[in-house]
Amino acid sequence: MKRIKSFENSDAPILYVVSTPIGNLQELSPRAKEVLSSVDYIASEDTRTTASLLAHFSIRKPSISCHEHNEQEASQKIISLLKEGKKIALTSDAGYPGISDPGSILIKHCIEEDIIVTVINGSNAFLPALIASGIDTRHFYFNGFLSSKHSSRIKELEELKNRKETIIFYEAPHRIGDTLKDMYEILGNRYISIAREITKLHEEYIRGYLEEFQDINEDTLKGEMVIIVEGNKEEKPLLSNEEIISLLKKEIRNGLSKKDAIKKVCKDHSLKKNDVYDLANAL
Repeated sequence: MKRIKSFENSDAPILYVVSTPIGNLQELSPRAKEVLSSVDYIASEDTRTTASLLAHFSIRKPSISCHEHNEQEASQKIISLLKEGKKIALTSDAGYPGISDPGSILIKHCIEEDIIVTVINGSNAFLPALIASGIDTRHFYFNGFLSSKHSSRIKELEELKNRKETIIFYEAPHRIGDTLKDMYEILGNRYISIAREITKLHEEYIRGYLEEFQDINEDTLKGEMVIIVEGNKEEKPLLSNEEIISLLKKEIRNGLSKKDAIKKVCKDHSLKKNDVYDLANAL
């Protein structure tokens, strides 16, 4: 176990992970501006995008490219510079590095090298989309982007369909139509909210049931989107003792031990272990 206080030693190497605006540039915090102005280098997903942001705030810094195709190699260069005493900030094109964007590999390597990692808070896409969705915010599951491959996307949705929590997805405009059709097929007619162009001039929220989205004009859905989907509200029917015993016998016939059969039946049907254990002893 390691305990590291981010600012107890100002001379120690620190990687600043800086969240950048997802649309409205005025959402860059004063602290983020201060950090970006003070570091020696800025590592970014796309140096051109970051250069535009920095130019808006009259900040000029040397850049290091750190994207999904070179992150392993870039990490070694960045860590070497940090150990030499250089101050480095990490940014993505929008929002937080490491959340559906490059950054997590570099952060992991820094932690392994005992380099301090501190996050400068700022803009984020899924939290505003969730809060403004009108869907339950008490418990939620962030999934991010589904697979672009149809068969893999269907498999992912099958694995998610029984979750009780609100589910959060990111999606690109060229896949939104196919994704909404697959969601309707696998998840059923659930209530959803689509948020697009968050913090921008054309910010829009589209709320309704998945059935209503099947004929939506995809040409009206521009920009990356956040889809908020209500969790599974179906209540599983209660099983009788005879039905539970039958399920146990079936799993044992399939080759499971009594112990493993109990575990599987409990997991598959959300049953209490003690109740099933008592019934198993009667077999």
